[in-house]
Amino acid sequence: MLDLDDTIAAIASAAGGAARGIVRVSGPAAMSCAGRVFRPSQPCDFGSLRTAAVARGEVLLERLGAVPALAYVWPTARSYTRQPAAELHLIGSPPVLEAVLAAVCAAGARLARPGEFTLRAFLAGRLDLTQAEAVLGVIDAQDGAALKSALAQLAGGLARPLAALRESLLDLLAHLEAGLDFVDEDIEFITAELLLAQLAAAEQQVEGIARQLAGRGESGELPCVVLVGLPNAGKSSLLNALAGEGAAIVSPQPGTTRDVVTRRLRIEGRECLLCDTAGLDSQTAQGEVAAQAQAATRDQAADAALVVLCRDATSLKPEAPAKEFPIISSLALQASAPTLTVWTKCDLATPPLLAADAIATSSVTGAGLDDLQRAIAERLATTGAVASTADRCRESLRLASAALARACAAAGDDLGQEFVAAEVRLALAELGQVVGAVYTEDLLDRVFSRFCIGK
Repeated sequence: MLDLDDTIAAIASAAGGAARGIVRVSGPAAMSCAGRVFRPSQPCDFGSLRTAAVARGEVLLERLGAVPALAYVWPTARSYTRQPAAELHLIGSPPVLEAVLAAVCAAGARLARPGEFTLRAFLAGRLDLTQAEAVLGVIDAQDGAALKSALAQLAGGLARPLAALRESLLDLLAHLEAGLDFVDEDIEFITAELLLAQLAAAEQQVEGIARQLAGRGESGELPCVVLVGLPNAGKSSLLNALAGEGAAIVSPQPGTTRDVVTRRLRIEGRECLLCDTAGLDSQTAQGEVAAQAQAATRDQAADAALVVLCRDATSLKPEAPAKEFPIISSLALQASAPTLTVWTKCDLATPPLLAADAIATSSVTGAGLDDLQRAIAERLATTGAVASTADRCRESLRLASAALARACAAAGDDLGQEFVAAEVRLALAELGQVVGAVYTEDLLDRVFSRFCIGK
């Protein structure tokens, strides 16, 4: 699977007849293989090209004669596989495509294995392992929502935060190892407070990514959108307005909502669960039932795919922001899911400050509800992951989180930076397996064997 010195070819278009079919070639001899079977209408030497080009001409087949075709060529490392590559586009007749593939193989290529083009792209650093799996997710998508999730992952929705996390841990490890090298010198490369804060932040990031992926590999589980905020912030009214029914009891009395009220909705073509929760306010948490209700709210937010923070536009009192700040800060520590801010009751008052990503709504007039649904669908599309990624990464993320927890404990107990560094190395190794910076042939075979030939 890891041999990159030969040239591979395959039919890259879907099986069956079509207006157009594609034969793909990649490898050191791709230009000569394509040049032997393709005759351009205008003089063009593929071997002398130094930039990507498109040529119109025909493919010469021994039994079928000349078949009109287009040749797309990438003679340098700027192709998908970062090798010389070519694609022959012609009529999508299966017998014709098979004949072209046979001619390309006779010219020096071999048949590609399942997923071998994407494997070469991964090994060349064109994309990481989560993005490679997203290619398969795009191919296998059964609906628009699954396609959006796979495309978001392919665009780096997981790769970017994981890369940033690994970069920060590598910087932290460099400080730790520098301190170990100069242990006899009076030099402090990182303070104990900063070390503990960075380790705790990294652990929360890993746990947040793990929670976002937790349900993706489980059949039938839907992303959960959780409405949170102070009592009487308009959460229940907003749920009813979006659900189109009186699902939740609405009352001006604080603390009316005690249990989590859930409705299954289709928002912009995407299935999700919308959850109304008890208002978060320590001053109203009197009694065991109220305390349990607020604990349930925090648990729900911790497992959410998206947290919608509802703020009452009629609460213009100076103490309101100060009252909300500890609530928001507390949620931020527990829920690593994206947060969407929504102003409610905007038919009664204008929001005092409307941030760029905040949405003004009214459950009475319906104002802003369309914008809110679009925003929810966009946020969910960028937080999902294909199921194969969730299945593969679950254990590595658990082990990385555990290693960072041990590192935090070692740093807090002042056990020595060598113990902290050892745990950080373990966390980096597990995160490296997630993105593919650390891999084995068995792992790559498990990932790419699920691909079809030609991808």
